[in-house]
Amino acid sequence: MTLRIARPSDASSLAAISIEVWLGTYIRRGVNAFFADFALSEFTTEKFSALLDDPKEHFIVSENEDGLDGFTRITADSPAPVEGCFPTELSTLYVQPRHHGKGIGKALLDAALDHARTTGSPTIWLTTNSENTPAIGFYLARGFEKVGTTHFRIQDAAYLNDVFRSPRAG
Repeated sequence: MTLRIARPSDASSLAAISIEVWLGTYIRRGVNAFFADFALSEFTTEKFSALLDDPKEHFIVSENEDGLDGFTRITADSPAPVEGCFPTELSTLYVQPRHHGKGIGKALLDAALDHARTTGSPTIWLTTNSENTPAIGFYLARGFEKVGTTHFRIQDAAYLNDVFRSPRAG
């Protein structure tokens, strides 16, 4: 595993990983048009290209000999949906399921926390679906604390998400 800053040429790989991980994590009983349309419109090469060009966004990728197997996205100046969080968000941490358990997620999280500290953020915040038990356990095991709840929205549908804050640096 090699960690590096994402390049513009990674946009299509980031989109593909996002579709794979998002559908695999949240769509458990079959893909319907509602969720397929969301994933295919949200996780596009064009959208990732724009995010990679945005100075508020910072992507770190994990790369193996064949290509990318995970990434994290840190967003600056992103107000949390609850009080008491510094406005730096861990917007995404995705690792392909077949690569779980290899330390990639921990390495990406550590790199994201290091990036946040070097840019002056004493903590970061994130949301995860309240039913995503593996992710919740992952963050709690790394010292994050649940600080509230919010909702992830797709059109008129709302899904309960937990808000977590990292431990303070130093």
